[in-house]
Amino acid sequence: MARRAGVGRGTASRVVNGSPHVSESARAAVLRAVDELGYVPNRAARSLVTRRTDTVALVVSEDGDRLFGDPYFAAAVRGIGERLGSTPVQLLLMMAGRPRERARVLDYLTDRHADGALLLSLHADDDLPDVLEARGVPTVCAGRPAQRRPACVVDAANHEGGRAAVAHLVERGRRAVAVITGPQDMSSGVDRLAGAREAWSAAGLDPADLRVVEGDYSERSGEAAMRGLLAAGPPPDGVFAASDLMATGALRVLRGAGLRVPLDVSLVGFDDAPVCRHTDPELSTVRQPVEEMGAVMADLLLARIAGQVVAAETVLPTTLVVRGSS
Repeated sequence: MARRAGVGRGTASRVVNGSPHVSESARAAVLRAVDELGYVPNRAARSLVTRRTDTVALVVSEDGDRLFGDPYFAAAVRGIGERLGSTPVQLLLMMAGRPRERARVLDYLTDRHADGALLLSLHADDDLPDVLEARGVPTVCAGRPAQRRPACVVDAANHEGGRAAVAHLVERGRRAVAVITGPQDMSSGVDRLAGAREAWSAAGLDPADLRVVEGDYSERSGEAAMRGLLAAGPPPDGVFAASDLMATGALRVLRGAGLRVPLDVSLVGFDDAPVCRHTDPELSTVRQPVEEMGAVMADLLLARIAGQVVAAETVLPTTLVVRGSS
């Protein structure tokens, strides 16, 4: 390739590796030679020298139904993929929702088949980030397990989002509000509920009057939670569901019970997923910048792999988006 371009081997190497210390004429000649010869770098050979695989793992601690059914994951993968698309780094998807899958992930990553790991949907006291870090695998987590503090976390302002959602319902004059929470073994579920309770108390309302039922962020759990609320007593006049999928399930049950949204019940979700624009009425929600979170996670992991020191926690803002359901 260097002979075809009429340059030295060192110059050809610098062009292929993206070095800026090459003249534009030499770069053009080398890239032309790359096209003419169909040159593709041998990653296996490069890894022997660099001790890098140019691969990062995206580890999702959920089953396939959640991964492919929840728009949160699609948005996160899109943000990660777009950011890595401008680099030589490849993305490897791994599932860790079951014990056998988790063990396989640990073995694979410990054997240095990837340079680092992006971790999504951590539950309870999951020590996966700690174990990987102890084995020399840099990690970046989307959110954190409710009981742990991983080395590097990217999150949305879940507490502020929950507070904004319930404050909005109170401003709409709703005084019989229910919250369908996310899983309480995840920091996002805990923080959104804490924000909701804070807004309720800040309005001078009795904390005991805020009805709370737990969901798991799925549409089915939103349906079940809403049925339970209607069966347990008078219907609420406001509902904050801690995900848009749960809000969609709740909306279906409310309409089936003959309750009008927003005339009888104001409804607010969380995420600002595409489904919000396809419900009738369109769903009010709290937007979290999931694609941006994915991009930031990718940037931080690349920095950690390069040996740079990064912030332990990065929190991106959430925004209330008011539509027809409230």
